[in-house]
Amino acid sequence: MISISGLLCAHQSYGDSLRYQHGASQARHGTGGDRGPVVVWNSTQACNLHCLHCYSESGCVKPVNELDTSEAKAFIDDLASFRVPVLLISGGEPFMRPDLLELAAYAISRGIRVTISTNGTLITANTARQMKQIGISYVGISLDGLQDTHDRFRRQKGAFDRALKGIRHCLDVGQKVGLRLTLHQENLHQLDDMFDLLKEEKIPRACFYHLVYSGRGQAIQSLDLTANETRQALDTIMKRTMEAHARGMQQEILTVDNHADNIYLYLKLRERNPAMAEQVLGRMRLSGGNRTGIAIGEVDWHGNVHPDQFTRNHRLGNIRNQPFSEIWTQTDHPILNGLRDRKPLLEGRCASCNWLDVCNGNFRARAEAVSGRFWSSDPACYLTEEEISLRLDAHPPAVAETFRKVEEA
Repeated sequence: MISISGLLCAHQSYGDSLRYQHGASQARHGTGGDRGPVVVWNSTQACNLHCLHCYSESGCVKPVNELDTSEAKAFIDDLASFRVPVLLISGGEPFMRPDLLELAAYAISRGIRVTISTNGTLITANTARQMKQIGISYVGISLDGLQDTHDRFRRQKGAFDRALKGIRHCLDVGQKVGLRLTLHQENLHQLDDMFDLLKEEKIPRACFYHLVYSGRGQAIQSLDLTANETRQALDTIMKRTMEAHARGMQQEILTVDNHADNIYLYLKLRERNPAMAEQVLGRMRLSGGNRTGIAIGEVDWHGNVHPDQFTRNHRLGNIRNQPFSEIWTQTDHPILNGLRDRKPLLEGRCASCNWLDVCNGNFRARAEAVSGRFWSSDPACYLTEEEISLRLDAHPPAVAETFRKVEEA
């Protein structure tokens, strides 16, 4: 995750304390030398929707042999002992599990910060109150555009209205909630509308995800943004983030799953404010770019451990056979070892890029999906050849039009 609001507007959040701390990029097994990674738990493959871009290929049928409540609590106990800072519970749709809030409360009692990623359609007023009472730190609810666009991608009419109602239920009880949107060609033109929605509904956080070609996402790869469209999206996101900050709104805005965003943001900021740009670059280097297999890991509904939730074709072990903490600290798995020292393994544009210290080779799942090679270049990198070759002592291209317009407004 890249904190656009944190880097551009000095907005402070808990996540930034993990991303931009000293030693974060060098940490071998987690966000710090004395703790484990952020863990995504895809707690079920069952879902009441059938989204076109679902990386877990979830649907209405509950998988056989899903981790039960006692197994899940044993898993949480191990995470607590391993000092995992955050457990992000996702799915499928996590609210399809009747024990979801019981398990979330148990993890919180063990000192783990718990967040939930959901389609929002099953969140009632009572559910929102329960989440607030047990101490859920954050609820991310997916909205992939305005009503018709969202419903088409979620493949269910009325999904947008129910998701928005779930957001409102959370806001009504003071439960921190945010919007999650995956960028694609069918919602690019609605980005300003989504920022208007954030303002109107007083939603304090939004994450804009780049499409990853994993699960059903592979089938809609043709809907991914082009390089120019991605730049257009980032221009809008940065412009609207700064405008909200100028109005005094405390919004946390992030982009996810494409660390070329770091370089693009830096180059724009360097033209406008070189001194601030160098400070921002220092924070980016603290994060170290993509940290799949380093500071984030995933466990699925069967207990299989993967480097992240999109790299499910590479299995590291299973928590029914071995604790997550032991699987994560193994030293003989070629993919896990490679991810932790990937720079010598990267191929193509990634291998020759001058920005590896702030990108770290971007997203391996996309690279493998397109080329069949895990260490090849990420095809979603939208930087030009000139930009990836740019040295810090070179004059950056004049790409600050968005910032000038904001300052003039």
